[in-house]
Parts: sequence; C-alpha cells; structure tokens
Amino acid sequence: MVDQKVIAIDGPSGSGKSTIAKSLAKKLNLLYADTGAMYRALALVAHNRGLDLTNLEQMKDFISGVKLIYGANKDSLVSIDGENLTQKIREHHVSKLASQISKHPPVRNYLLEIQRKLAKDRVIVMEGRDIGTVVFPHAFCKIFLTASSKVRAKRRFDELRGGGEQDISMQQILADVIERDH
Repeated sequence: MVDQKVIAIDGPSGSGKSTIAKSLAKKLNLLYADTGAMYRALALVAHNRGLDLTNLEQMKDFISGVKLIYGANKDSLVSIDGENLTQKIREHHVSKLASQISKHPPVRNYLLEIQRKLAKDRVIVMEGRDIGTVVFPHAFCKIFLTASSKVRAKRRFDELRGGGEQDISMQQILADVIERDH
C-alpha cells in the first residue's frame, strides 16, 4: 500500500535534507515538516525542566504530560505547551540533546503519531531520519541524501556561524556529526 500523501526525505545530519525539503515544499506549495525540530523541541524542554534525558522513566512521564504542536503558523514551527521554540531549537547544544532523547522508543512513538497525523489529510514534504523507512515506509516518493562527514560538518558550521554562533570550531562540529552518525 503506497502512501500517496508523503514525499519523504531522509539522510544523516547535515546532508541537506532541510534545504531540499523546504525548497521542494515551496515549489510544490505543500506543507513542509521537519521531524528533527520536533525532537529538538522535546529535548530542549525536558532539559530545561532538569530531566535526565537518558532516563527512560523520566522521558515516559515527560511525554505523557506535554503537548507538542507543529506548524501552527509560519512564525511558530514548533511549540510545546504554548511556548514557541522555533528559534531556540536551532542552538548547537540542542542537537546533542535531541540525539539523547531520540533513543527512547516511547519518545519516538509519541512523535511518530504526530508525524503521521500531519500527513493524514494533505500532501506533505517531510524530512528527517527514518522518515522513509519507519515513519512512512510506503511513501510514494522517497529520497535519501548523503554526503561525507566533512561536507556535512562544513554545512552545519556555516549554518551556525550564519546564525551568530561564533564560539564553535569546525573540529567540534565534525566530531559531533561523526558521533550523531552512530
């Protein structure tokens, strides 16, 4: 059974998923969904509440009590419990937090449900890890992007520098990219 409503763009960190997905969604006038933003938002809020992101029980309790809203309007990509987190989730340290929280099956299942609901009544361009294999294995269009670790680190480094983060080195980013791959 082919899912006629999903264009799935998958690949490792920094491979260009967001760039391609945003461009494609704009060109086709479709909704764009960044699943990584969902993980980053959950991770940031859990961290800010002082929770241990590696503790499965704490994460279960956390997700049972939060409300994540995705794409409410163009200025609020992702919010949790009414707080717009769109800008805050782009800070470098949040990516590491998201990697920790994404290891928990209950967190993945919570977001899986949200991601599938987004595509229920409309055609959507959705990007993120496992989109074409786990979230929408029967997507009518699946794209997998890849690039070397160095190229991906350079893309991320340039993005962070462009966003004002100056206290980060290319070597740090490369190490983070390699770590996130595993």
